[in-house]
Amino acid sequence: MATLSGKTLFITGASRGIGKAIALRAARDGARIVIAAKTTKPHAKLPGTIFTAAEEIERAGGRALPLAVDIRDEAQVESAVARAVEVFGGIDILVNNASAISLTGTLQTPMRRFDLMHQVNTRGTFLCAQACLPHLLKAANPHVLMISPPLNVEERWFAPHVAYTLAKFGMSLCVLGMAGEFREAGVAFNALWPKTAIDTAALAIFAPGLGARCRTPAIVADAAHWVLTQDSRAVTGRFFVDEEVLRAAGVTDFSRYRDAGVREEELLPDFFV
Repeated sequence: MATLSGKTLFITGASRGIGKAIALRAARDGARIVIAAKTTKPHAKLPGTIFTAAEEIERAGGRALPLAVDIRDEAQVESAVARAVEVFGGIDILVNNASAISLTGTLQTPMRRFDLMHQVNTRGTFLCAQACLPHLLKAANPHVLMISPPLNVEERWFAPHVAYTLAKFGMSLCVLGMAGEFREAGVAFNALWPKTAIDTAALAIFAPGLGARCRTPAIVADAAHWVLTQDSRAVTGRFFVDEEVLRAAGVTDFSRYRDAGVREEELLPDFFV
């Protein structure tokens, strides 16, 4: 079975949600995880810090390096990458998971929120890739994975929340461009997106009461594990959907990823799918 044992993963936004789930799945293989996130003290509404995440990763069998990083800050990102290389000797995988969201229409989106989404989602993704690439280029089987949607450029995905869609599609456009730019060098760039809504603390804030009709972050983590263990020269420039990845890998029972009292057809589809 493919494994991430011995690999170093630099994961943005890994203090909670999907980022932490990907970290914990890799930790079960014995991977080394750099937790690059902002939360150093308990948040009033969002549970978890980089330190509590590190404890969970260590208990799961991995090694953890919690680093306070605002991915909008170039100096902080560069410092975190340098520290990761100093402690773990290199970087094999970058997971661009950190994201800002505002599901608002054009007239309801303050420019400060527009700027935040683009600074975190698109610019942060580009910056982290740029900072990690010198080390990824030295790694065996290097991967960059964006938690961003397929590039379906259709009106229905833009009209309800233009600013957010632009910011998320910016991450996916990085996949498209960087996969081509670094194909010959052997660095894989792929995107992964959930087929259904995922039950995270952030979702509970934006859409309270919907958690039971969502899948758990574990499904994205399992799909990410499959992507990150593939040959980086063979699997790149792809826009994956979690369920499709796992079905292709032979998974037929998805009940473990949802509430026992919820039927498959009752799950909420996610944005952009």
